[in-house]
Amino acid sequence: MINPEEFLKFLKSRRSIRNFLDKMIADKDLEMILEAGRWTPSAFNRQPCQFIVIKNNEFLQEISKTAIWGKFMKRAPIAIAIVGKIKTSPKWYIQDTSLASMNMMLMAWSLGIGTCWIGSMDREKAKELLSLGKDDFLLTILPFGYIKGNIPKPTLRKPIEQIKKEI
Repeated sequence: MINPEEFLKFLKSRRSIRNFLDKMIADKDLEMILEAGRWTPSAFNRQPCQFIVIKNNEFLQEISKTAIWGKFMKRAPIAIAIVGKIKTSPKWYIQDTSLASMNMMLMAWSLGIGTCWIGSMDREKAKELLSLGKDDFLLTILPFGYIKGNIPKPTLRKPIEQIKKEI
């Protein structure tokens, strides 16, 4: 097992990265990120996740237009669309895809690869571009790239006393 103090330190070090080097992600690093997503727990082990790896720069430029606050996605060498198969897990596809995306983000960070959650997007237009069907849920499209520039300073967090409640 990993040292808990080191793991917490690692979690606290993670940042949202919006600036990437113009360098393709190594295949072995991409495979590690995908494996982290594949090994995510899912409700009843239904595994409703699909990962669409976007390496084509022209397509990345086009799909980045669907992001409202994430236009920086177009500067990433790779993006991965996180898709939930609704029919596979009708009650839990949102939770399962969310867990997978976080696993992938943490693995990327451990490899020195940055990413940033894209929450605001025209999902219907992005689904159309990705040729997804009505029973596909597009959670997000995560841009991935080696970090360019300085890592941002940590943002403030609420004190634990403010968010913890005991019963």
